[in-house]
Amino acid sequence: MRRADRLFRIVQLLRAGRLQTARSLAEKLQVSDRTIYRDVQDLQLSGVPILGEAGVGYTLRRDYDLPPLMFDAHEITALVLGSRMVAAWGDSELVSAANDALRKIEAVLTPALRDRIDAVRLYAPAMGRPLDQNTRNTLEQLRGAIERCQIIEAAYSDEKLQVTQRRLRPMALLFWGNVWTLVAWCELRNDFRSFRADRFQSVNVLDNTFTPEHGQRYEDFIARIERQIERDRAAERQSLQALNTTKNGDQPANPKLS
Repeated sequence: MRRADRLFRIVQLLRAGRLQTARSLAEKLQVSDRTIYRDVQDLQLSGVPILGEAGVGYTLRRDYDLPPLMFDAHEITALVLGSRMVAAWGDSELVSAANDALRKIEAVLTPALRDRIDAVRLYAPAMGRPLDQNTRNTLEQLRGAIERCQIIEAAYSDEKLQVTQRRLRPMALLFWGNVWTLVAWCELRNDFRSFRADRFQSVNVLDNTFTPEHGQRYEDFIARIERQIERDRAAERQSLQALNTTKNGDQPANPKLS
């Protein structure tokens, strides 16, 4: 982590309004206590109103750099639930970002709404099939490749444990309650394919980038799915109509008879 990023993180952690010791800050940022003491001193000298002292703890004056922002109780509930869902099912980078965002929000709330954060009783427990660290790392790689339109080469294991090498143009990540899937244009199959994130054996994000082409975009994938759903519904309606006709003793009309 760059020093500038670390200083920013310290400010965000202290904005929560709770007294934080150098040891707790050091553990969260994975640095030494001495580094935290030096960073806090530099922040204070630069004008950041950090209160406290070494051996006691630090906090940030609550009126420092408060944005004109306010939430009602329902919005707080939605944000807390979203943060907990990301913590349970997101990649490591997004987990950290969600926690930082929640601290920023907490810093600008009134005391009553701040208490609301801890009072929210909505959870997204990852029981049964929690994401392991390998899957979280894979999700982080895939998300980065999607954002930058980078081609990936991957070893993928199907449900029969057969591993194939794929060259993919990643389009989107979809979450299905306990499983993430990647929608990508597969150069091996020359078509859209969906891949479970937890079945990737390896992922190599290439420097090669791609430009989504007509017929190979995520919007095209969704349009194809919608057309297939409509065809399935139409076939189901026809089957029900034929069944009802048979039950009523009528015979379906034969278009070949005049």
